[in-house]
Amino acid sequence: MFVYNADSRGLVLAFKHADQTHAARTFAKWLMRAGAPLLEDADLSIPVPLHWTRLFARRYNQAGLLAQALERECGLSAMPRALVRRRKTAPHVRMLAAMRWRNVKGAFDAHPSAKDRIEGKRIVLIDDVMTTGATVSTCADVLLGAGAVTVDVLTLARVVRAEGI
Repeated sequence: MFVYNADSRGLVLAFKHADQTHAARTFAKWLMRAGAPLLEDADLSIPVPLHWTRLFARRYNQAGLLAQALERECGLSAMPRALVRRRKTAPHVRMLAAMRWRNVKGAFDAHPSAKDRIEGKRIVLIDDVMTTGATVSTCADVLLGAGAVTVDVLTLARVVRAEGI
């Protein structure tokens, strides 16, 4: 994991919005180094999902690519469809923390077909960037509610300080 700032922003945005999907393998290696203790004890990795309309427009889920690259690099099984985004949420760019939490409240659910595979498992939730933690916290609550024993979070980048957030 690295700090999301002016120096790293271009890498993340190119991966997320400019089809630089080849970076997933390199990023997975970075995630393996940063999250080694989490990955050693985990049973599954589950990426934060996109709403189907955003997935259709972008053509890929960057968190899903990270989870799949981690599976190839370290063997941790990825379940890219375990979580679903039930409703379209507004992008979090320029949102204050309280708005982000309201935006994702009730937006996620465990896919009915995944609940048996989640129950009793130690999950690593994968996302690209964490700012306030609203999205990953909401997803973790859903996974715990579906029976996961633990949910740890591994993100490519972390916003350390954002004005107004």
